[in-house]
Amino acid sequence: MILSKSKRVHWLGSCALLLAGALAHAQTEAVLVKRATELREAPGETSRSLVPLAARTPVTRSGARQGAWIQVRTAEGANGWVHMFDVAPASSATASGTGANALRGLTSFFNKGSAQGGSTTATSTVGIRGLGAEDLARAQPDMAAVAQADTLRMDADQARQFAGAAALSSRPVEALPNPAPAPLQNTGPTGNNNN
Repeated sequence: MILSKSKRVHWLGSCALLLAGALAHAQTEAVLVKRATELREAPGETSRSLVPLAARTPVTRSGARQGAWIQVRTAEGANGWVHMFDVAPASSATASGTGANALRGLTSFFNKGSAQGGSTTATSTVGIRGLGAEDLARAQPDMAAVAQADTLRMDADQARQFAGAAALSSRPVEALPNPAPAPLQNTGPTGNNNN
């Protein structure tokens, strides 16, 4: 089938409009807040709170994302950031966010709720991306979560009692070998080691 030049231009224009519409739709998405949270001025738990968001509040997600934080707009026009585990697509959001709370706490433990740097592509699914060297270098533990974990610590006698009650048996485990010493780094201006 051979199309005339004007029909090809019309067909290509229609395709471009459809593609532009699909891209615009991919950049924004209607979502519901799953549990009461705060709309933050910037990504991170320590950022200033703009307004409280009640559970089941509809918001519009934009394409912006930093780490586990996504940018949203409220129906009243306020722009800010929420944790991605606090929202779900409007078609599937539920008022209960128990599983999300656990995942959100895990991400906050490693990065204190701060944004992970770099740009990422927005998607309509929620997940935890892998950590890179820069993410690990910037990571800071949430000391309140560390203190909470310390309260769960058991001594050897408590561990033996638990193992006995659960019918667990002990097994010897060989210690890992000591790591090899790090190679010396060149520190002189000519690249030679000046030690």
